[in-house]
Amino acid sequence: MKISKAILIVLGGICLVATGCTDEKKADQKNTEKIEQTVVTLEKSSQNGKDIRIPHNERLNLSTDQKWIEEQGHQSDLIRLQWTAERAKPAIAWADEKGKDKTAIISHEKANNPEQQDHKHISIETTMSPTGQHADQLFTRFEIPYDTDVSEIRTHSSNFNVMSGVLRVAGESETNRDLQFSKSGNDNATTPRWTVRADNSKESGDNTGTNLQFVRYGDDGEVIDAPLTIQRTNGNIGVGANDPDTKLDINGDKLRIREKYTPASSKASCSQGQMAWDDQYVYVCVAEDSWKRTELSTW
Repeated sequence: MKISKAILIVLGGICLVATGCTDEKKADQKNTEKIEQTVVTLEKSSQNGKDIRIPHNERLNLSTDQKWIEEQGHQSDLIRLQWTAERAKPAIAWADEKGKDKTAIISHEKANNPEQQDHKHISIETTMSPTGQHADQLFTRFEIPYDTDVSEIRTHSSNFNVMSGVLRVAGESETNRDLQFSKSGNDNATTPRWTVRADNSKESGDNTGTNLQFVRYGDDGEVIDAPLTIQRTNGNIGVGANDPDTKLDINGDKLRIREKYTPASSKASCSQGQMAWDDQYVYVCVAEDSWKRTELSTW
């Protein structure tokens, strides 16, 4: 059923008409005489009689030369969705050929459940599995909070897969760049447990600075220490040492090799620097395929 209204597109503006445009049309008639006018008839949606439907395969093209400036009234927001009730959720939705919603972009303030904390976010939602517990229900996959200086962007029941690309964490010099693993709690609170960090050590040339660290945290979320550090300049690895000065620098009083090994002979296959032990000797490979040993004794 068609509505006795039409869209008259003139100079990028839209005019709804019944038997004709308003007085603005008369005032602009001289200008519009030289411009091709396109009339599009609106229809009622078959899904919901209250909807207004653009005819099939017609395009809605909006444009502006205005800036998005608050004190000027945000003149460039060509599409504005507004909630007018506490738990309303204005959305842009995509439906399949049967008219069932499959994906949506939604922004809202309050959760559906009054017992939950306020959401205050914009989210991308997609349907759950048609054979699962919540079959075909739209579910938040990606959300960005508003009314916050730093947004905690979250995903839900989603895997993040970078195909033939780069997952990059960037930052200015002398700042920590972190990939953090945390424990989630109530109201979306998180408590850190581990961080993989490119640290804030100064880059002064010769590949120095911005070293790699593994940082561990206590149950309270406070930093304990960085048990592993790798220097960018030379690849030195520090275990409990933030400034390793050898290829492996261990800040501790014990080094453990769990499994015993006895070379078959002093010419058994080995690479220089390898070490081994058994119940009687400590063995050191001093050159390729050349072992030496020292006897162990009690005291």
